[in-house]
Amino acid sequence: MSVVAGTEEPARRRRAAASRFLVRRELGAALVSVAGLVGRPVRGGDGELVGRLADVVVRSEAGYPPVAGFVVRIGPRRAWVHPQDVAGVEQGQLRLLSSRFDLQDVVRRPGEIQLVADVIDHQLVDMDGVRVVRAADLYLASPGEIWRLVGVDVSLVSFLRRALPGRPGRQPSPAKVLDWAGVQPFGITGGPVRLNRPNSGVHRLRPAEMADLLEDLGRVERRELLAALDTEVAADALEEMNAPDVLAVLRDAPVERAAELLTSMESDEAADALRDLPDDEREDVLRAMPAASAGELRTLLTYEEETAGGVMTSGMVLIGSTATVGEAVAALRAAAGRSDQQAGLVVVDQEGRLLDDVSVFELLGVDPNRSIAELVGPPWPVTVPPGAGLREVVSTMTDNRGSSIVVVDEQERPVGRILADDVIDALTRRDDRRWPWQRWIGTSS
Repeated sequence: MSVVAGTEEPARRRRAAASRFLVRRELGAALVSVAGLVGRPVRGGDGELVGRLADVVVRSEAGYPPVAGFVVRIGPRRAWVHPQDVAGVEQGQLRLLSSRFDLQDVVRRPGEIQLVADVIDHQLVDMDGVRVVRAADLYLASPGEIWRLVGVDVSLVSFLRRALPGRPGRQPSPAKVLDWAGVQPFGITGGPVRLNRPNSGVHRLRPAEMADLLEDLGRVERRELLAALDTEVAADALEEMNAPDVLAVLRDAPVERAAELLTSMESDEAADALRDLPDDEREDVLRAMPAASAGELRTLLTYEEETAGGVMTSGMVLIGSTATVGEAVAALRAAAGRSDQQAGLVVVDQEGRLLDDVSVFELLGVDPNRSIAELVGPPWPVTVPPGAGLREVVSTMTDNRGSSIVVVDEQERPVGRILADDVIDALTRRDDRRWPWQRWIGTSS
């Protein structure tokens, strides 16, 4: 089980943080440690020992979940105690109104969270700090007549206080306790995934931030989070992850899910990920993809990894020279959302040979009925063949100070486009993580 600490809009974060701090300061003296309750005596109305506390259960609700009950260990049994049967919750013990209660073994029910079993020592995703931490302790408070879960402690001090026998306990520092209202459970054992509620903080993360979180999560937690995300969101995050982590995600996912993710990724990124898969697993994933996507990726996989063909994006907006500007604009709109759209469109002749690379800017304000052929002219597009090495690609792009290069075959037909970020991605994928020009500089003299 993992939880996600909620995020807020940047303009509101400071105000919300200040407000939460005031709440924590007011409740600080009244907080009761859940970890500190575990193993503590449970006494009946007459003061006699009836058992020891094993867990605290809350209902899975937004905000500050109310305590649904307590699990008490009585010999070999784990009995259930209702909140209305509790006279007091104290740091050292649980006091009951009477010594009579149901001795039936506890059964997990939907919509409930067992704080010790499910949360303490499990991972948290801190959305404000964009980091993965662990819950060292949880805190209860009773601002009214109902005990509620109000805070989570992620400090090392709290962990050591529990881990080291005989270490004296102390009251938690309110500044170290995260507000539980900003925490969202997901992947709870026996419970529902809860990432789909409106304005969920996890869906506000940028792809790079989501990638960082996924890389830090354990295997089970990562699988749960990926399963709950929309395919497009998950694919965007995978494009930002390190190659070993992408490989781990794809191999851990069902074949159909891996195929969905790769289909939604940029074609060059998907091809890079497929190259890392063992041959048999790669073929299984390709067979699970739509035919068009699989065919495009199979073509990219025929090129060596550190060549123009290996780093290019095969998806382009192609338009014939006989088309009008209006038709060209319609083609760009149809490709909205594709990463290569910002580079413009590629104009080809009747045999499919490259004529020009027309930017979106050149189409602004042009009569829609005008022929696209009238816009063809210098400066001419920069091209490289599919077999050009990565060094040549970098050199060509820097010499021409362009944002993209068109890859053409022997017949001058465009087969792909290389954007600046494609080059950067290819460079950072090198196993030794050294920038190529470091080696080239050392060997060029």
